[in-house]
Amino acid sequence: MSNLLCFSLFLFSVLSAATSRSINETETQALLAIKARILIDPYAVFVSWNGSRHFCNWPGVTCGRRHRRVTALRLPSLKLVGDLSPYIANLTFLKVISLGNNSFRGPIPREVTQLHRLEELVLANNSFHGELPRHLAHCSNLKFVNLNGNALGGEIHAELGSLPKLRMLQLAMNNFIGTIPPSIGNISSLHHLSLMQNQLEGHIPIELGHLSNLRFLQLASNKFSGTVPKELYNISSIFFFGLADNQLQGQVPPYISLSLPNLRFIYLGKNKFSGPIPTSIANATGLIQLDLGSNELSGPIPNLGSLQNLQALNFGDNFLDSSNDLSFLSSLTNCTNLSLLWLYMNNLTGVLPDSIGNLSTNLNQFRIETNFISGAIPKGIGNLVGLEYLGLFENMFTSTIPDSIGKFTKLKYLYAYTNRITGEIPLSLGNMTQLIVLSIEDNLLQGNIPVTMGNFIHLERLDLSQNHLNATIPKEVIGLCSSIIAVSFASNGLTGTLPSEVGNCKNLILLDVSNNNLYGEIPSSLENCLMLKLLSLQGNSFNGTIPSSFKRLRSIQVLDLSNNDFSGRIPKFLAQLPLVTDLNLSFNMFEGEVPMNGVFGNISAFSVIGNNKLCGGIMPLRLPVCPRETETKGKNFSHKVIIATSVVLFVVLFSICLFVIKRRANLSRKKKGIASPLDKKHPKLSYAELLHATDGFSSANLIGKGRYGSVYKGTLTSDGQKPIAVKVLDLQQRGADRTFKSECQVLKNLKHRNLVKVITSCSSIDFQGNDFKALVFEFMPNGSLETWLHPSSTELNHSTRLNPTQRLNIVIDIALALDYLHSQFGKPVVHCDLKPSNVLLDVDLTAYVSDFGLTKFLTMTAEYSIGEQSSSIGIRGTMGYIPPEYGMGKEISTFGDVYSYGVVLMELFTGKRPTDSMFTGELSLRDYVKAALPDRAAKIADPWLNFENEAFDQNGQSSGGGTGNAGKWLGLVLGIGVACSADSPIERMKIGDVLRELHNVRNRLIGDHRRRRA
Repeated sequence: MSNLLCFSLFLFSVLSAATSRSINETETQALLAIKARILIDPYAVFVSWNGSRHFCNWPGVTCGRRHRRVTALRLPSLKLVGDLSPYIANLTFLKVISLGNNSFRGPIPREVTQLHRLEELVLANNSFHGELPRHLAHCSNLKFVNLNGNALGGEIHAELGSLPKLRMLQLAMNNFIGTIPPSIGNISSLHHLSLMQNQLEGHIPIELGHLSNLRFLQLASNKFSGTVPKELYNISSIFFFGLADNQLQGQVPPYISLSLPNLRFIYLGKNKFSGPIPTSIANATGLIQLDLGSNELSGPIPNLGSLQNLQALNFGDNFLDSSNDLSFLSSLTNCTNLSLLWLYMNNLTGVLPDSIGNLSTNLNQFRIETNFISGAIPKGIGNLVGLEYLGLFENMFTSTIPDSIGKFTKLKYLYAYTNRITGEIPLSLGNMTQLIVLSIEDNLLQGNIPVTMGNFIHLERLDLSQNHLNATIPKEVIGLCSSIIAVSFASNGLTGTLPSEVGNCKNLILLDVSNNNLYGEIPSSLENCLMLKLLSLQGNSFNGTIPSSFKRLRSIQVLDLSNNDFSGRIPKFLAQLPLVTDLNLSFNMFEGEVPMNGVFGNISAFSVIGNNKLCGGIMPLRLPVCPRETETKGKNFSHKVIIATSVVLFVVLFSICLFVIKRRANLSRKKKGIASPLDKKHPKLSYAELLHATDGFSSANLIGKGRYGSVYKGTLTSDGQKPIAVKVLDLQQRGADRTFKSECQVLKNLKHRNLVKVITSCSSIDFQGNDFKALVFEFMPNGSLETWLHPSSTELNHSTRLNPTQRLNIVIDIALALDYLHSQFGKPVVHCDLKPSNVLLDVDLTAYVSDFGLTKFLTMTAEYSIGEQSSSIGIRGTMGYIPPEYGMGKEISTFGDVYSYGVVLMELFTGKRPTDSMFTGELSLRDYVKAALPDRAAKIADPWLNFENEAFDQNGQSSGGGTGNAGKWLGLVLGIGVACSADSPIERMKIGDVLRELHNVRNRLIGDHRRRRA
């Protein structure tokens, strides 16, 4: 008997060991399958996931002490990129999955629902998409679900209400649609519910009022409507009540502080709540933050001095009034922790009480702008030494700015414009050395501009316009630091000259000193302000000539020199400034010929009236003809004029006859008109001329081929052997004719130095009687950006590739073109097909955007309705460069171009196409770049740049020094590409901001060198 027992025990131990080995093998393989789906592991976490030690000792893996089975997988905040393997379901003892703050993507595997022991599912701040796994309720032990910050969509399943132990449900910052399932109200154990920032709509279900243990409720930033169920106001355990940024209405119940005694945070802002603020809210003594801003509340503001724990109070943007009594502010002096006080955009009247100075020294933001507050600014306001933002604008303040304002040593933003403030600007203002914005225009200030304002070393915007300031502009002020981008002293009584120190402001975008008493010549140092877009010197007594150095101001858009004493000839280089849309030279003493090209070709874009000695120019000016500079003396001249005139008339008449004959012949061969859409602006070329120019459209001259036609190199013998590029439309291709008309429409309206220059178009018939359409452009000797980045054996074999500086200049050129299309033309223009093959390079490697066959002009309404409309035109663009919203049928917008631009930028510096074979599954070029930032940028750079081993000087040449400066340089640029290519259009940078950042990179990190074309 004992032998049998021993044998049984032996057999049991053998079977147990075999089973244990089998289980170990299953869990090992499951973990290795999870590792295999990780594409990027910057911290090398998975290096030690191998057979050298038991998986229970692998980083991020936790096992049970008794059975040595995997119970937890914790890998948060490790910058991992990949997707989650469905083999995770083989870890059957798993209780915890914690993978938050990484870059996991793809759907959440439905196999997760097989983990019946699972208690915590934390996948927050990743890029998971798709719907919630069905049957998640099978994980009946779930206590914590945190899926915040992903791209999950679809509806929230009603079956979630069947999770009996769930305490936390966080689905915020996703794309969930539909309504909140009423079944959520069945989860009696729920403490924390967060569904904010989704697309949920409808009414808030009254069943949520059954959640008697709920402490945290966050439903903000959805589309909920109707009234708030009164049952919600009866959950006495709630301490966080967040319903902001919806479409809710009704009144805030007067009993809210009684029914919700544990309230600490109330967020009801950005809704449609009406009625008064309940006075009983003063009884919620535990309140820390109270937000009722941006509603339709009316009536007085109650005294809230009993809320001694209050840190933030927002009543802004309502219809609240004070009946000339602002004493409620005095009661807030008891709130010693108050750091934010917003009362802006109401109907508050009265005088600020002196007790304002007794508010908390922790007060960081004080906003009372856009009210009807009058009287003096109290001296005691200087006691609020913690202020960083002070908004006083658009009130009726009088008297002077108190000296005590100099105590604001932390203040960054001071807005006091459009009041009736008098007196001088106090010298103590110079103590605010942290100021970023100082805006005190449209007041009654007088006296000098204090030199102490030169202490504003961080200032970006300074506006002192529309006051009564006099004396000179201090050089210490106008020559602030390089961070200043906008300065306005307009409409004062300033005298003296414009200090040459203005040239120190190398990032200056706007300078307005109009309507003062300034005189002297324009300082030549202004040439250093290469980013200047608006320069207004109008209404002064400036004299002399326009400096030749102004030709360097290639970014200038608005230039107003009117009503001064300028003299001399109008420089021809003004016609060559590429971005000028508003040029005013009127009422000066200019003389000589008015140029006819550039801005001078558009009568609505410039003005030269009031200059009595001008001549020439375009016909609408009706100026006298300029005398010929080569005029000679004697009678022979008159004879020569007569002879020359006769010859010209003969040639003209002969040409007209030939044209009429040829026109009639053409009309006899084709009944309908075939005039080129560009004829009114450009000379017309015939089919025969283009045939001859391209040697019969020879394949030897073929330089490109696209969906709607082919491009040939040619030579115009009639124009001095000028090289041209001829784009011949394949009219058999559906849509080619529409593309031709679209491109003609764009090219006849747009003109910019970084848009490909059109010579003419040809809409005719060939020698076989077939329709023929072509566009003729200036030839770009360096081909397309595509051939430089990805040259094939049959394309250009560049002995050297583009260096870093050349690539940076190219992306700036492209951004300049897009900035013009999006915001500088009369109405927004969307290119719709930006990619390297549509970027051409001239002999100096200046970039030109080409191919406008898919371009669309937008209305301003369409420009700002991103995601609200569906497009009926189909997907526009090329795979890899098409923004995701186009694929979902959304209306095209300038943000789509920004997305394509971001992809092109990343491709330019990594050398990888967005359609590269390495980008499979959920990994994209953007994800690849984003995962490498900021520290590993050099490792993903185009190998031709050799960033890993070298730094580069201002000319793009190697200067030694390793990756330090060069890696930082590249990381900043690639970061812009990542920001431009965000999935959501509203998260993308505007192209104007892109330009500014790229200029900063070039000027500050590479060196303040000059571009080759400046």
